[in-house]
Formats: sequence, structure tokens, C-alpha cells
Amino acid sequence: MKRRQAITLVAGALGALPGGLLPRVSLAQSPSAPPSGAPVNVLEFEPLARQRLPREVWEYIAQGAADELTLRRNREAFDAIRLRPRVLVDVSRIDTRLELFGQKLDFPILLAPVGGQGRMHKRAEPEAARGASAAGATFVISTFASSRVDEIARAAQRRAWFQLYVQRDRGVTKDLVQRAEAAGCTALCITVDGPVVPMRDREKRLGIRPPYSGASRGGRVSPLYADAIDSTVTWESVAWIRSFAKTPVLIKGITAPEDARRAAADGLAGVIVSNHGGRNLDTMPATIEALPAIVETAGDRTAVLLDGGVRRGTDVLKAIALGARAVLIGRPYIWGLVVDGAAGVQRVVDILRDELETAMGLCGATSLDKISRQLLWPER
Repeated sequence: MKRRQAITLVAGALGALPGGLLPRVSLAQSPSAPPSGAPVNVLEFEPLARQRLPREVWEYIAQGAADELTLRRNREAFDAIRLRPRVLVDVSRIDTRLELFGQKLDFPILLAPVGGQGRMHKRAEPEAARGASAAGATFVISTFASSRVDEIARAAQRRAWFQLYVQRDRGVTKDLVQRAEAAGCTALCITVDGPVVPMRDREKRLGIRPPYSGASRGGRVSPLYADAIDSTVTWESVAWIRSFAKTPVLIKGITAPEDARRAAADGLAGVIVSNHGGRNLDTMPATIEALPAIVETAGDRTAVLLDGGVRRGTDVLKAIALGARAVLIGRPYIWGLVVDGAAGVQRVVDILRDELETAMGLCGATSLDKISRQLLWPER
């Protein structure tokens, strides 16, 4: 397997923590030998991030809807899938490259849109985008970003997509799309699973009331937050956006095969199977459970991506085995951002990429097109 020769390990921002948990090390140090106390997997970033954030910010990141059954199910369903490795295959070279919408990606992991990152790190989305760029990953910019879209896109070094919440003012919606395209974003993801205010018990306990407010430019509440929950958005709204959008258009937030069928029939470039990280409607299936039927229904015309619950490289492999072209991660890179800024984001992506390559090697899959359901144990 051809390993990357250098990896930035988390450090710096943790200097104020007791004991200096993450001492800075040489960039040439092997990822198999991290410094003492440094996270060795993505999940180990979570408690470190929690220590550094005010309670209300942490609850916003960590929460799910209602009883948080879907939030937990996203992980439980991944854990329940068993791999069936193949042996005696030459795996000296592992190729994780793919092409999406004419764009060449080095590996099938993108960074999902997360709004209001100014509450989580003082340099906000540009810092996260720099980490994504350093790792070679595509960064999806949120409508609710704390920084200007052009600033974030520059930090991402043209590896950027834009996530759109359709605004009640359709003129504002069109302006958002056109500004994102002008900034160099190369795909548009329309979030479609938030037509009403979700039930989030943690927010109620903290006294947070919608419409959601968060750090915006200069610390002011952005009017976009108040206008983004629009119950009138329909398939016709998506068609209207496609009429002027110059980049490939995806919809994010589907779990029903019927919606995948409509997306394919309407000629959308892609769909993102997502339950909003378990944050909107509780008692939904995990995204990995919904994925196979979506893939079968969408067919070859529409690319299917998955968002929700990915914490290990083996999760990425499982999603691809079930038909996803790529996955998106949200909370994991936010943990990395909180812990160590851009270097933390890069480290999170690098860990997942290393784990994916290792899992591919152990399963005898030398490239993404060699990953199939044959690598999964059949359900009983």
C-alpha cells in the first residue's frame, strides 16, 4: 500500500489544556506512532472537543431530535454490518480515486456543511476549509457560514461545494447560488429535509428558541436563519433553481426510494442520503439502512452519496459496498476543528483515509470499483 509520506498531527490549540495533551511533532512522523496522549482515531477527538466548548455550543453540535433514537441508530447500524474479507490478493497499491460530476477526487470523503462555525472556532469556516484542503478533501460550505463564501472557497483552494437552504425570498436564494458559483463552488447541494422547526429537547432545556440564531458576521444574528425554514419548498422550487444554476445540483436529506426516483426522473446530478445527523425527525432509519433502496431506485443516472454516522474508515468501505459513491462527515471534523484548528481537521480526514486504505487492503479491494456487497456478510 502506498502511504502518504507526511501527516499533520494535532497540536497547537491544545497548549492550554492540562498537561499539553497534544505536543507538536515532526510532520514526517509515522501516523502509526502518534505522540503520547494524541487521538489515534476520530472518536477520541470528541471528548477533547467537549472540554473546550461552552455547554450550549456543545449541546448544539451533539444533539439529536426528541429521544435521539435516530442519532444513536446512525452508529448502531454501521456497527452491525460485518465485513467479509478476501485474501491472497496483491494489495501493494491501493487506489481511492474517483470522479464525481467531472471533478476528480483523491478519496471518497467530503466535509459536510455545518453552519455557524464561528461559535466553535475563532477563525471559523476558513480554518476548517484550510484543513480540508491540506488533506485533499472537498469542503461543502453552509448557507449559515459565519464567514463570506468567497473567503471560505479561497481557503478551500477550489475544492468547495455550496449547500443551500432555499430562502423565503427567492431573490435572496438566487443571489446566494450565484455568489457561490462566482466564488468557485463546483456543485450545489440543496437541503430539503427541514420544512418545519424540529423538536430538539436539549435546546428546550437550554431555553433556545427557533428561529436558530448563531454567530454571524460581527456576532449579529443573520436574517437567513429566520428565513430558511420554508414550508413552501417543493420539487418545482428545485426545478426553478436548476433553471439558472450553472453547477451540478444535488438534493440533500432523502431516505425514501420514491424521492430518489423523482430526483432521477427530474435529472438531478445526485442525491445525498441523510437524516440530518438525527437532528430533525426522530425514529427514522439510519442512513446506511436507507442507502441500498435509494441506490437501487436512483439507478446509474444519479450519483448517490451518504451522510450520517461515519466515524471509521470501515464505515466508508461499508457505504461504498452498499452503493454510495462517497460519504460526508460533519461532527468528526468539527471535533478536529475545535481541538486543533486546521491541523485537527486535516488529522481527522487523514485518519479516516488511512483506515479506509487499510480496510480495503485487508478486504482485498485495490480500488473503489472492487468494493461490492461481496465484502459484506449477508444478513441472517
